Amino acid sequence: QVQLVESGGGVVQAGGSLRLSCAASGRTFGTYAMGWFRQAPGKEREFVATISWGGSYTYYADSVKGRFTISRDNAKNTVYLQMNSLKPEDTAVYYCAARRDRTATAGEFTYDYWGQGTQVTVSS
Repeated sequence: QVQLVESGGGVVQAGGSLRLSCAASGRTFGTYAMGWFRQAPGKEREFVATISWGGSYTYYADSVKGRFTISRDNAKNTVYLQMNSLKPEDTAVYYCAARRDRTATAGEFTYDYWGQGTQVTVSS
């Protein structure tokens, strides 16, 4: 069992930056691919970014490519999402997810564990 706890959300003006963190419990974190997803009010949850178990492979949604960066520190059992040039349309609850597989994927239903989410609000 893996528990995920997100932090780092908040309110920021358009054009600003935030860094989200996701701390994971368990000794097998380094063998899991990780992902970030988000859900805006009235919308379905959508994929944001994913990273392979060792960090060598990353993949992003087109809407965040070039602005967001996913990374991980397996020694600290933590995955990060650096968000730059934020836009009002990035406003959402951001969720961290872990997959019992080393391969990164954008498919929401391939992830096995989810955090509770952290709110990101971008004001115009």
